[in-house]
Amino acid sequence: MLKVKQFRYGADNLGYLVYGAESGMAIDGGATDAILSFLADRGLTLRYVANTHNHLDHTCGNEALLKGSRARLLTGADLPDGGEIGLGSRKIRIIHTPGHTEDSLCFYTGSALIAGDTLFNGTIGNCFSGDLEGFYHSIRKLMELPDETVVYAGHDYVKASIAFARRLEPGNRAIGTFLRGYDPKHVFSTLAEERKINPYLRFNEPVIEKLLAKLRLPRETEWERWQSLMSIE
Repeated sequence: MLKVKQFRYGADNLGYLVYGAESGMAIDGGATDAILSFLADRGLTLRYVANTHNHLDHTCGNEALLKGSRARLLTGADLPDGGEIGLGSRKIRIIHTPGHTEDSLCFYTGSALIAGDTLFNGTIGNCFSGDLEGFYHSIRKLMELPDETVVYAGHDYVKASIAFARRLEPGNRAIGTFLRGYDPKHVFSTLAEERKINPYLRFNEPVIEKLLAKLRLPRETEWERWQSLMSIE
């Protein structure tokens, strides 16, 4: 089974090392010194460096990681939708998720999702690409993963995300339960938790439909509910 180590860097960025018994892959590895030290302490080889998208705060560690190892940078054709990256006998699945940016993608280990700025813990990323429909389909794709999937995001936006979710659903007790378990030293959620607290995964819930009706926003179809949620500030 592949393991995931989380590294915090900058104000709120979260990077990752996915690793097996002998080697690993750094994803959004801005915490370069910590990642290289972790690898050295455990006798692991850095085999690949990859990114969830090409924003500088996610790619800033690439050069130092490549200089400090013999790793290969994975880009473009190396990362096809539905493709796999091998680490020993284990595979990491690539899931293209355009929306935040046109090149956004996620990495799925079979138990954990490295979601970048597509899916945060309690919210989703901004739609900088302008492709709102593409973003909707990307979120629907991620919602097909198992409930027990651990969601590792590209930033720790938990407190702001929960404040917004509470404003939309003040009676949702699951939100408070999740916040009480929040640990800034290890930021994660499960997809099951996201279905209970994240408004952008709850567009088919009656409480959300009632909210949209109260706000006089379109709500007849799932796509309309998604658009309406994305319009709320």
